[in-house]
Order: sequence, then structure tokens, then C-alpha cells
Amino acid sequence: MPPLVPFEEITHLFAEFQHSAFRLETRRGYATDRDGARFQAFMRGVAPAPEPDHPWNVNVREKARRGARFARVRIIDEPPTDGQRFLMATAAGNVAAGEDIRVLPRAAAERLGVDLAHDFWLFDSRVLVRMHIDATDATVGVEVVEDQAQVLAACRARDTAQAAAVPTAEAWAAVRSTV
Repeated sequence: MPPLVPFEEITHLFAEFQHSAFRLETRRGYATDRDGARFQAFMRGVAPAPEPDHPWNVNVREKARRGARFARVRIIDEPPTDGQRFLMATAAGNVAAGEDIRVLPRAAAERLGVDLAHDFWLFDSRVLVRMHIDATDATVGVEVVEDQAQVLAACRARDTAQAAAVPTAEAWAAVRSTV
């Protein structure tokens, strides 16, 4: 296994990137979500309220004001898991802050050849941060990759996934209509 660093050691990248920060989310759920009060309330039928003053959304707005872009594609199952439904339900607040969040069915991503082995962040199409997540869906560390071939593969995965994905609001409306 490559050397891993704690996620906290790369958080500066979210403030320092110049043009784009992209996330590919491949998991069926995340431990940090499941352990939180918002997820527990969601599971009891309480719709998550937007959090415009959350530090994440404040940073997204500031970066957008300066012309930088946050985007992500979430891979979802059909039907989506509880964790995926929660992420779709909470996306509106991030989108309102300026983040472009899209979803892509897992089967479509696989047909398109998108590598779903790891979640990752891609900063300015130059720095790849590959997430290492254990069987309990907890992040155990991240791998910072600057190797051009691996970064280029992540750029291709990003471009392929974004081109095929639909806005979260559209997917969430379809999911809610079936529940």
C-alpha cells in the first residue's frame, strides 16, 4: 500500500486551489454521515435543512466568487442506498453555495469504464488525492499523487463521469417520487 497521510494534512488544498476541485464519490455510504445527527434525523423522516453558514459552504461561495469551481459526481445504486439518498437530500445546500453536484448510476459508470476503486479529489487537474476507505466506510487516510499518468487517468474519469451524470436535484426528484 502507498504511504497514507491523515485527511487533515491535505485540507489546505481546498483553500489553495486556483481553478477547480473535483470529487468522485463511489461509496454506498460514509461512516461520518451515518454517525451524524443529520443522518439519524433523515432516517426518521426529517428532511435535512441547508447549512449556508457551514465552513464548507462558506469556502465554496468564496472560491466561486473568485472564479474557482467545486464539482462532484456521486455514483449511486439503483435503488440508492440510505447513504446515497441522504447525500442527495443534503446536496441542495452545497449547490446553493455554488457547488456542481451530479449523480451517475453505478451501472452506467461501469459501462463507461469509470474506475470506481477509490474516491478521489482532483485539484486543478494537477494533484490527485486518492481516498482510502475501509470496509466500515471510514476514511483511513489519503494518498497524494502527482504522477502525471495517474492524474491524467483521474482527469479522464472526471470528464467521463461529468458528461454522463445528471444534476442531483433531477435525480433526487426521481428518487423521491418512488418512495
